[in-house]
Amino acid sequence: MRSELFGTLPDGTPVHRWTLERGGVRVRVLTYGGIIQSAEVPDRSGRRAPVALGFDGLQGYLDHPGPYLGALVGRYANRIAGGEFTLDGRTYRLARNDEPNALHGGTAGFDKRVWEAAQVEHGVRLSRVSPDGEEGYPGRLTVSATYCLDESGALRIAYEATTEAPTVVNLTNHTYWNLAGAGSGGAGGHELRIAAARRTPTDGTQIPTGAYEEVAGTRFDFREARKAGAGIDDNYVLDKGLTARPVEVAELSDPGSGRVLTVATTEPGLQLYTADHFEEPLPFGPGDGIALETQHFPDSPNRPEFPGTVLRPGGVYRSETVYGFSVR
Repeated sequence: MRSELFGTLPDGTPVHRWTLERGGVRVRVLTYGGIIQSAEVPDRSGRRAPVALGFDGLQGYLDHPGPYLGALVGRYANRIAGGEFTLDGRTYRLARNDEPNALHGGTAGFDKRVWEAAQVEHGVRLSRVSPDGEEGYPGRLTVSATYCLDESGALRIAYEATTEAPTVVNLTNHTYWNLAGAGSGGAGGHELRIAAARRTPTDGTQIPTGAYEEVAGTRFDFREARKAGAGIDDNYVLDKGLTARPVEVAELSDPGSGRVLTVATTEPGLQLYTADHFEEPLPFGPGDGIALETQHFPDSPNRPEFPGTVLRPGGVYRSETVYGFSVR
């Protein structure tokens, strides 16, 4: 494992890249945004190639923040309706950076912050303090994300947070996967399986209606593996619910290379996004990657019927997701 200077922000802040390597897998993580810049895994012939979409240099991330390529997303991943929520009788207003809603923590969310880095066994721990009121969220939040590779080469991301005042927290990683190789073209032909019989349908601004809709007989049904296709940006209600330890919930595979990605998580939801909105000047086209964002549900702070996302002083937010790699 090693660290190197990756670039410098316009204000002079250095950004470092940490390289993790184990079990035939190489993963590179940036201190800027907690970004997974690359993940290189072997195909069935043993040839290693990058399977996570990313930029070669820091400027790419500064010029193209919108896709959240590989980013650590927070303080609240996904959307909050109208850019506001009420907690303990007080209404908090957030940036409406996805009009008319708040998205992925705001205009300067966790994906645009430089994190402190410390080496741990087989990985790196990123940490920062999000001040009270940052992007409109209450409470001084102390948060960390630890990236480790196990002996098989699986990438494990463990999140933890504590707060000094009641707040909401929902963290995820926003990597786009293309198991044929980043830049190789569309990923819609990948085979995808998701262990979810329901999803949360949304209105015209992608805010959940509050209903749970069965996927049986619809294009959203991935309970049996089939081609990922296109045109999906939806939250799946995972059958296993919220769990104390990661449980496998999804599998993505590329028949051509033989590469297989499995996703295990403690989270109750998974946002499937087929990246249909990629456009120039991005070096990737529509559908060139697939995001599998483990999470609590969108707009949960305004939906008491959804699994809760409130964190209070004395409590600890914990979430863990494991990306396993193999060949078939």
